[in-house]
Amino acid sequence: MMEQTLIFGHRGFPAKYAENSLEGFRYAIEHHIDGLEFDIHLTKDSIPVVLHDETVDRTTGEKGEIRSFSLSELREFKLDNGEPIPTLAEILELVGTSPVQLNIELKTDKISYPGIEKIVLDTVKGYNLDKPVIYSSFNLDTLKRCKKIDASQLYCWLTMHKVPEAALFIKKLGLSGLHLHHYQKGDILQRIWTVNDSFKIKKLFNQQVAGIITDNFEKAFKIREKML
Repeated sequence: MMEQTLIFGHRGFPAKYAENSLEGFRYAIEHHIDGLEFDIHLTKDSIPVVLHDETVDRTTGEKGEIRSFSLSELREFKLDNGEPIPTLAEILELVGTSPVQLNIELKTDKISYPGIEKIVLDTVKGYNLDKPVIYSSFNLDTLKRCKKIDASQLYCWLTMHKVPEAALFIKKLGLSGLHLHHYQKGDILQRIWTVNDSFKIKKLFNQQVAGIITDNFEKAFKIREKML
């Protein structure tokens, strides 16, 4: 491999810890993860919080959309490990100046959160991170709004579908790359999600993708080490 494929922990380290928990993120950082991927929603009072689903139903046992609760109300709900749902600021504080690259997904494909782009970008700017943040979304309009606010950041479109003339598409929209569900041939920067199968992980390393997003970064580390 000419360029080392980076390994991103999908929602932290859900193979061992509650997904999107500070405990999982902390473990991954302490064990030298290359990157961390997580999703952002806004509370009723417009605070960015880290959770995958639009609702709290699956991960907390409570019911309701994130946007229907204030942060103080949301903090009463607990993840499987007893921790509250973390805020974006808590994750940024945890990462600090460690050499970990963040992939922040703005979760706007089902719900429109007014002002989420500026809120998230402004929040991140308040921290002196070691690596540039990658912003991704399934919603192209979200990425376009982000670019109007700050064109200097790294923006990647998330899609499950093959992108025709991908290199031209990336250039036209001013993206830094694509986050794909399946590898796509072509000279493009691509990160693949969510890859947990050992054979697929090894194959993607051989295909020299920019990154893989996985639930089990330790397994991916072991595979990469054997191939170096």
